[in-house]
Amino acid sequence: MQSRFTSLRVFVLVLLVAVSASACGKYSIGNLRMLMAFKEGNMHYGKADFTNAAQSYEEAVQHNPDFGIVYFFLANSYDNLSTKAGDNRTELLNKAVDNYNKAITVIKDEEPSGAQIRKLSYEYLIAAYGPDKLNDFSQAEPIAKKLIDLEPNEPSNYRTMGDLYEKQGMYDEAEAYFLKSVDVRKDDALGYSVLAGYYNRQGNFEKTMEAWENRAKAEPNNPEAHHTIAHWLWEKAFKDYTLNNTQKRAYIERALAAEESALALHGDYIEALTYKNILLRMKANMERDRKVIDALIAEADRLRNRAMELQKAQGGGGGN
Repeated sequence: MQSRFTSLRVFVLVLLVAVSASACGKYSIGNLRMLMAFKEGNMHYGKADFTNAAQSYEEAVQHNPDFGIVYFFLANSYDNLSTKAGDNRTELLNKAVDNYNKAITVIKDEEPSGAQIRKLSYEYLIAAYGPDKLNDFSQAEPIAKKLIDLEPNEPSNYRTMGDLYEKQGMYDEAEAYFLKSVDVRKDDALGYSVLAGYYNRQGNFEKTMEAWENRAKAEPNNPEAHHTIAHWLWEKAFKDYTLNNTQKRAYIERALAAEESALALHGDYIEALTYKNILLRMKANMERDRKVIDALIAEADRLRNRAMELQKAQGGGGGN
């Protein structure tokens, strides 16, 4: 997992910076020319025309090399260009790296969104050294550690480091950093979700479920957190053909309990109604007592019908 802004969020940040920057040094001729070039670069950036955006941002830094934020957007333009480049991909990535480094060095805290964009520069710089780009872990690792030193209480920084180690096959180190990300902020639900994803990739189901359960504890009033637990348990019971009946039944019971927790918070939660219906049918298939089977199927039918009513009211359809 890489802690990176989506292109849309970066573009929104471009607009915010452009508005704020217009008030900075507005009586300087050089700064006025810089702002004009920056505005033109933003226009091209918004159209995903990164070639012309880079040219405009290059002009902007020539007019005012001390306005550090422009370096980030110049770097990001080269970064985007590298994704479609051929033989000159490495050259473009090196230009991106050079300008991300300049942004980190030159950006001042008083600049519009300066601290935020400096952090972005670190994150994108780490990504530029990632395996799908320059593939230089020796460069990425110290940058990621420096980011942690700068913000030791920011969980996303530890997740970035964990992602780096995982991609290098350094799984003990990766796990340690993913765990640290939840340790520094125990109420951060995203940290548990990322940890669950890591354990799932490692094939450790019980650790995966422990992470999802801790996420639900961090969000006790979120029915989706409980439903997520049920979904994973259902999938295990349904798809793992190595399970014996006792194990399968245990997973179904755990999943039903999780859906009951979700429905206790939101009685008309369609996904929980639907999955509880399916789980009850799975449980019925494992029973031998006709009365028990009929009761389970009757309850499953009631939940299915309620889910279908809700879907119809919302303009959807279907059901199980």
